[in-house]
Amino acid sequence: MAGSMARAALRRGALGHRLARPPALGGRAAAAGWSGPAAGGAVQYCAELVRKRDYEGFLCSLLLPVESRTSAFALRAFNVELAQIKDSITQKTTGLMRMQFWRDAVEDIYSDNPPHQPVATELWRAVKRHNLTKMWFMKIIDEREKNLDDRPYRNIQELETYAENTQSALLYLTLETLGVRDIHADHAASHIGKAQGIVTCLRATPYHCTRQKVFLPMDICMLARSFSKKVPVKAYPAFFCTVALDDYLYNMRKVDFNIFHPSLQKKSTLLPLYLYIRSWKKTY
Repeated sequence: MAGSMARAALRRGALGHRLARPPALGGRAAAAGWSGPAAGGAVQYCAELVRKRDYEGFLCSLLLPVESRTSAFALRAFNVELAQIKDSITQKTTGLMRMQFWRDAVEDIYSDNPPHQPVATELWRAVKRHNLTKMWFMKIIDEREKNLDDRPYRNIQELETYAENTQSALLYLTLETLGVRDIHADHAASHIGKAQGIVTCLRATPYHCTRQKVFLPMDICMLARSFSKKVPVKAYPAFFCTVALDDYLYNMRKVDFNIFHPSLQKKSTLLPLYLYIRSWKKTY
């Protein structure tokens, strides 16, 4: 019963038609290493990219209000595009060129002249629709660019800084799509983003065994929730990512914090249900 309720909720929140596989783009975007659909398919392209590369983010975005959903897909697709650069290059110079593409793209977006690239097109629409803050886009790009060297984090503070300028910045932009500009919501977003960045680092460790071991500071996760009484209810949908964090931490405890355990690499089949319940309870 609960499972069918969750599936029904997600169907109601999903896009109204099947997401198509996008054909390749030509021109500047293709030359820079990206592909996507012709004009009119940018929304589907962003949603499909997020579904494939950030499934938890995809599920969370489905639960956002309809007026924020397509913008959230654009933001997460932008984040995916940047995150993929590091793993898709063999030379740092190529990575720097692609980062510069996105830096120029953001500048062009705010000059009402976005490049013909599906994610950039949808970001432009999101910026126009919600008056998004340019600084957060630039922080994400700058921090991702610094991370191209793939060196281990020297300490937990360095990892927190990276998470603040990537995951937290993405949450600040998501809050803006919800029309929320609130100091308490921003404070919660800062801590949730840091916790998400740390958990993401742990989850990636089996694939990057050369990284130094990082210990998860549980106080960050606890502190984020301490703001819940002050955070506006309207901001809660931006923080549904905590459901996935809770699920992963719970499963990690079950395997005695062995981050290499095979069960931690599987998708959680109950995550849609957990998200639905948290959405129904209006909490994070």
